[in-house]
Amino acid sequence: MASSKRQLLIDTALDLFRREGYHATGIDRVIAEAGVARMTLYNHFKSKDELILAALRHRDSGFRDGLVRRVEHLADTPGERLRAVYDALDIWFNSDDFHGCMFINAAAEYHDPENPIHIAAREHKERVRNYIRDLAAQAGAPDPEALGDSLNLLAEGSIVMAHAANDKNAAKTAKAAAEPLLRAAGL
Repeated sequence: MASSKRQLLIDTALDLFRREGYHATGIDRVIAEAGVARMTLYNHFKSKDELILAALRHRDSGFRDGLVRRVEHLADTPGERLRAVYDALDIWFNSDDFHGCMFINAAAEYHDPENPIHIAAREHKERVRNYIRDLAAQAGAPDPEALGDSLNLLAEGSIVMAHAANDKNAAKTAKAAAEPLLRAAGL
């Protein structure tokens, strides 16, 4: 029962933070939306920041697992999967679930690079970048780190444009920009 209440709080907070932001979402709102007592929240989390970190960890694993599954579903080879990253982003951008990137938003709202929330956001971004670097290495790119970093930068830029400029074609634009890089790497 306790773990289900904890997960309910994380899921509720995650949804509110995703839609409304971290600073704009108060603890009272999380408690009300989750339908739990204040003590229930504080039995599981010492502070709002601890709840934010738990929500980000949950989103990190869920997002990365979902991205990998979607990319693997869309493409069979590592080279094709590098291109499919943008197709997966395109699907996300055009879904009802897209409200920007929780990690970009967390880094912006908690801008001190030493803040644990900012660190969690940075670590997520590093893990996604490493996934793309790994695909580039598996595909046989001559310099997988440089290619992965460039492709990741295009993906991150597309996330920002999809959200900030409401550009629903941002992933397609990024994929087109990635193509010369992939061809230059022999992929």
